Parts: sequence; C-alpha cells; structure tokens
Amino acid sequence: MNWKQIKWKVRYYWQYFPFTLNTLLCAAAGWGAYELLYKPPVKGEDPSPLMPFVVLMGKMVMWFAVGLIAVSVLSTFVCYFYYLWLRGNKGYKLEVEFTTETKKGAKNKLFLNTRLQGVIRPLLGFIKGRLYYDDNIMTDRFGLLSNKWKDKTFVRTAIAGRSRMSLPDIKEYELKGGFVYFEDMLHLFSLAAEQPVSGHFYQPPVLTNESDADVFPKKTETMDVRIEQLRRVEGEPLNYKDFESGDDVRRIVWKVYAKNRELVVRMPEMFEPYASHLYFYASFFASVKAQWMNEGYMKEMLNYYKNNVWTVYDTLSGKEWEMRFMPDQSFNIPGQLTDTERSARIISNSVWHKDTPLQQYFNPKSGTVLCVSSLTDPEELRNMLDRCDAATVVYFVKLSNTFRHFAPLNWLSLIFFRAAPDRLSKLRTRWTFSPMRVYIQKREKEIAAILAKSQVTSGEL
Repeated sequence: MNWKQIKWKVRYYWQYFPFTLNTLLCAAAGWGAYELLYKPPVKGEDPSPLMPFVVLMGKMVMWFAVGLIAVSVLSTFVCYFYYLWLRGNKGYKLEVEFTTETKKGAKNKLFLNTRLQGVIRPLLGFIKGRLYYDDNIMTDRFGLLSNKWKDKTFVRTAIAGRSRMSLPDIKEYELKGGFVYFEDMLHLFSLAAEQPVSGHFYQPPVLTNESDADVFPKKTETMDVRIEQLRRVEGEPLNYKDFESGDDVRRIVWKVYAKNRELVVRMPEMFEPYASHLYFYASFFASVKAQWMNEGYMKEMLNYYKNNVWTVYDTLSGKEWEMRFMPDQSFNIPGQLTDTERSARIISNSVWHKDTPLQQYFNPKSGTVLCVSSLTDPEELRNMLDRCDAATVVYFVKLSNTFRHFAPLNWLSLIFFRAAPDRLSKLRTRWTFSPMRVYIQKREKEIAAILAKSQVTSGEL
C-alpha cells in the first residue's frame, strides 16, 4: 500500500469520527459559562445588589441552551440509528441525479439533485451528503434541505437537495460512493453513513465571448435548404465516364484510351445550389513533448480550448444549417441524446492526444469549420490548408490566453496577502517562468503567420 492509498484510507475512515471543531469550542464555552456563573464571590468584595439577579438569569439561559442542545443531539442519534435500520431493512440509499442547464447566452451549469427516502430530520438539525469520484476525490458537503410530501397529504416521504457543482476539469467523472451525515443544530456531532452510489456524470463546457462568421455548408444530405452561393459538386469517384454521342470530344482522356483502348471523357464541373449540413471539426491533436501531456498547464489549456470550441459550435448552431460535429476520438455516447447534447458530451470527454494528425482528421471537401489550438503542428496545418478554399473557416484558439489574467501585482498579492484559491490561479503565478510559455508563444506566431498567408477564412479566439 503506497502513501496515496494510506492517505485515502485515513481520510475515508475519518468521516466516521463523530466530533467536530464545534464540539471543542462549545465545550470550552460551556466550561467558561459554568466558571463564571458558579464561581463563588471573592471574600471582601461588595457585590452589586443586582448581581444575584443577573447570575440567576444567566443560569436560566445557560441551562435552557444546554437542554435545547441536548434534545437536538439526542434526536440526531435517534434519526441516525433509524436511518441505519432503514438502510439495512428497506435498502434506502442516497439517490443522485445530475442535470445541466443550457440556456442561450448563458453558461452551462451542472447541478446535483439528491433524494433520501424515509429519513427523519433531527430536531433543529441537518442532513448533509458528500460524494467521492474518480481517484477518490471528495466533493464538498451539500445539504438536503427540501421536504418531499405524499400527494395531497402532509406526510413527508423523503428529503431532497439541489446543489451547484463546480469541478476542476471539463470531462466525464465516475462516481465511486458517498456519505450521508446527521448533524445537530450546532454541528457538535457529525454521524456518517456510507452510501453505495455509482454512475457517471460530466462537467459541460461553458460559453465564452461569441465569435461569428459567414459559413456555408459543403455537404448535401437533403434538398431542404438553398444556399446563396453555388458550390462545386464532383461527379463519379474518378470524374470520368464512358464516351457517348453528343459528348465534347475535347474532354476525351487520351491517356486512358492509349492504355485500355476505352474512350472516356472527363465529367464537367457542376454547381449545386443546395446544401444541408455544416460539418464541424475540432482537433485535439497535441504536438508537444510527451512529458508535458499530464501537467497542470495542459489540463487548464484543455479546459480553455473546450470552452472556446463549444462557444463556436453554439454560435453557429443558431444559423439555419444543421450541425454535424466530427470527433477525432472514439466515444460511447447514449443514443437518446440530441445533436447538441451529443456534441457537448463529445467535447467534454475529448482529451489531448497524439493518435490522429490534422491531415488524417479534417476532410476539406465536406468540412466547413475547423478549430485548431496552439498545440497543432504548423507543418501539418500548412499542408492541410493547401487543400482548402476560401469557404473553409478556421478558428485558431490561442492557448496562452488561458493565463492572460496574470499580472505582477496579482502575483505579489497571492504571495503576501492570500492563498491561491484554485489550480488555475496557482499556475498563473508560475506561467511567466515556465519553459512551456516560450514554446507555446513561438508556436502561436507560426500558426498565425500560416493562416494569414492561406486563402481560408480565419479568426482568433
């Protein structure tokens, strides 16, 4: 058993420790109140005539508080053992459901909806929950504050809660388990009950500043939408057909005739006024050093890239075209999802990889929109752009902007005044001195120069 496993075991079993910091503080306050109210007066001092009355009132308040706290603590233990009986005999457990609010122009928000059936809430107390996921990472505690009543009655059947989830990375997570805690009114005791929770959920990408562009689909699957500009349509796979009466003899391919003694002619270039689907590509290929792939910088840049890809997709999906997101990785996505939900799920689950280079991934004949990052191989991009025309729209996401909020004053304040609240803030303080910064910025200049010289429509994010 390594140190990481030992640390997890200690933290896991620590959940069953019933006492909290409030227990120590309340005990100290009670001892102080007892000493103040029951300490005999010092001989020789002339007490105030009102002192006995003040002491009497203080004692009444103290014992009233002690009684109220004792009732709350006792009810907490009763409700806790009653739930253990429900869990063992009726199989009641914490029910978990994750939902995502996706509103136009607003960020995607992940919410945790929980429900616990049959349980009784402690008098003036609380019932809370906690989940652990992936590599045994624990969430913050969340409350179950709402009552669920039986239809048309005042009989409570369950308690429920709704909490906003804020997770570090945009990806899919695996639930490993959870706890339910019964706490009294002052949180003096926290009685934990393990919950066999399992399943998967994902943190969706969020919208950033929208960036629009004039785009026209290149793929025709239906004849429902008419486009403003005629687009080229190729004929047969080889663009040849057998010579027929009436064909232009100038289109005869004499090389084929000399080889096979067959008269074939080139198919004339046609123009189609219809297009139905806009094919959207986003490359997650990372042409970087292997030792950098699992660093925190790469994780934060991945989150930034996903948010921008999702923003472009969401912006273009508001047009009349039907979107088709083409992933460069394989996923098992539920079939009942809509196209938008499926695309959000794919973007969330995508990771940096070295498997599918850009030239193998993007199809210039059908692809209209392509998103590339600062980790794209410049040579691959240059070769791919040579096969594209002005109808192709390329969005370049500059990953160095992930840390652009950094400023020397903020860095000094983080050192001397407050601790960095999250991973991104910590990385911003070190980004200036990171060798990856020089590499990324150099790559961005190369990619920007290539896009400027190409004939495609491009934009920076």
